[in-house]
Amino acid sequence: MLRIGILGCGRIGQVHARTIAGMANACVQAVADAMPEAAASLADACNTQVRGTGDILAATDIDAVVIGTPTDTHFDLIHTAARAGKAIFCEKPIDMSVENIRACIQVVETAGVTFLTGFNRRFDPSFAALRARIAAGDIGDPELVTITSRDPAPPPITYIRRSGGLFRDMMIHDFDMARFLMHEEFVRLHAVGAALVDPAIGAAGDVDTAAVILTTQTGRICQISNSRRAAYGYDQRIEVHGQRGMLRAENQLENTVELATAQGFQQAPAQHFFLERYQAAYLAEMQAFVAAVTSGNPADPGIRDGLQAQILADAAARSQETGQPVDLPRG
Repeated sequence: MLRIGILGCGRIGQVHARTIAGMANACVQAVADAMPEAAASLADACNTQVRGTGDILAATDIDAVVIGTPTDTHFDLIHTAARAGKAIFCEKPIDMSVENIRACIQVVETAGVTFLTGFNRRFDPSFAALRARIAAGDIGDPELVTITSRDPAPPPITYIRRSGGLFRDMMIHDFDMARFLMHEEFVRLHAVGAALVDPAIGAAGDVDTAAVILTTQTGRICQISNSRRAAYGYDQRIEVHGQRGMLRAENQLENTVELATAQGFQQAPAQHFFLERYQAAYLAEMQAFVAAVTSGNPADPGIRDGLQAQILADAAARSQETGQPVDLPRG
């Protein structure tokens, strides 16, 4: 039984804690949060106890931690947890600074602890099946990857101001997915963006509508588009075109009922947001983390995947600001 401490009892911490509470080979040993009410509520829901963050990190009866706290706390928590010999599940982004992530890599690899970066979309059944079929050669080498990600509505401006921006907060998932699907690393990136959904987002220094084109050394292309607004629900689609055909993963709808009349065909909206859309992915992701810790095998995606996604996000922000393509590190 893997004994896990939850650091951060907000929305994502609640998802992970409730997932672990339903697993047979792991348990929530304790939870911690800066807001006592949030910690008490989650502890009650998971039949566990509240402890201080420092107590969880130092505890001998806790094997691993899930870090779901604000990004600016990750650096210190990762360092302390790694030095305490605890396995680490950390939500993206690992840190807003590439240099800080490299410092985290050093301490994690020196300590030899398991580290999984929380890119849950890799574990979505449809996306995972799509990637498996690419690997099986169903369409040959991928030549053009198209990723669409649109939220149903923008987050509060208070969140926007500390999120690091759309590229680092939202599109970072798509950067990881692009690397997950493509057989090569990307060497060039060009981004454009605008504040079309809410002028207040632009006033806060961010964009809410963006598109990025990435290319590999051999010329393979990935297109990513993001929007903070979609009137029809949470829009999550992927298409991969190759030399022998195309693979596509469509939206998950609220239900599969379709109405056909003389006026045409009508379906349900897409599922509302990420909690519904990626419920199965969160379970598979946590199962993969527990399996990696208990087996001693490396976790995937690991901490270096978090670094690569952050490098792409930083490059996209720079490209959007300057209006120029950015050449990416190779190798």
